Amino acid sequence: MTTAPLAARLTVPSGPLFFPVTAYGPDGALDLDTYRTHVRRGVEAGAAAVFACCGTGEFHALTPEEFERCVRAAVEAAEGRVPVVAGAGYGTALAVRYARLAEAAGADGLLALPPYLVLAGQEGLLRHYREVAAATSLPVIVYQRDNAVFTPRTVVGLARTDGIIGLKDGLGDLDLMQRVVSAVRTEAPGDFLYFNGLPTAEQTQLAYRGIGITLYSSAVFCFAPDLALAFHRALHTGDEATAHRLLDGFYRPFAELRAQGRGYAVALVKAGVRLRGLDVGEVRPPLHEPTGDHVEQLARLIERGDALLEEDM
Repeated sequence: MTTAPLAARLTVPSGPLFFPVTAYGPDGALDLDTYRTHVRRGVEAGAAAVFACCGTGEFHALTPEEFERCVRAAVEAAEGRVPVVAGAGYGTALAVRYARLAEAAGADGLLALPPYLVLAGQEGLLRHYREVAAATSLPVIVYQRDNAVFTPRTVVGLARTDGIIGLKDGLGDLDLMQRVVSAVRTEAPGDFLYFNGLPTAEQTQLAYRGIGITLYSSAVFCFAPDLALAFHRALHTGDEATAHRLLDGFYRPFAELRAQGRGYAVALVKAGVRLRGLDVGEVRPPLHEPTGDHVEQLARLIERGDALLEEDM
């Protein structure tokens, strides 16, 4: 494990937050050698952190035993150079089990995914995440999306909970997020972190920066790290011309292609990794592979992104 506190490691990231895909072999079993290669390449390319076995990593498709092996492999590949954060989800009992498996595997923190299926009230959600946070010594980032949407008052409660260090937003309601940031700032002041966790977060990151949220996940980094780094650099240096050129020429068309199929936020990213020469296998059911035409469109889009980078050289 890295020695510096996770919150400090993430506060001023040197690069995008990397959410690696999980590699499978031709038989559908884990391919940990390829997975280590994928993680290692991401770290060496400039990732600020590795978020293993989360949404892009098909947390939902992994058994607890596979999950622990993947997290351990990510920790091995990162070699302490950047923190490794692991997903944890489902109902409270299973989320606690995954949290403890992640701690045993050497993770530096947890991304607490929404509870499975149920539509719980705010009191129940708060209790759920507090129990997950109390289960280990690992710092926890709570992921807001789908059936886990919080009022500002609930996020204040999360921020006051020992072990919970941040909120990742996958909902995209900027009015709500502004009220959350304001409530926490006034009622639970401290170093609570916020992340833009929308699919293809680069698309909305200029807007999130407007309310003070500078951290974001980058699925594109999985298959086009140079492009993701260029965008990240443009944001942090105030180079809006470059940011807009990358948004117009690559990110918007990619987001539109992603919207052509359910589950493409994972499946299309995995196809991109394969197009770049690393065979990470297909997605597991219930996700499905992109059509051949969509993969061809992605290949052309990646070429366009490379051309945009050459213009800056």
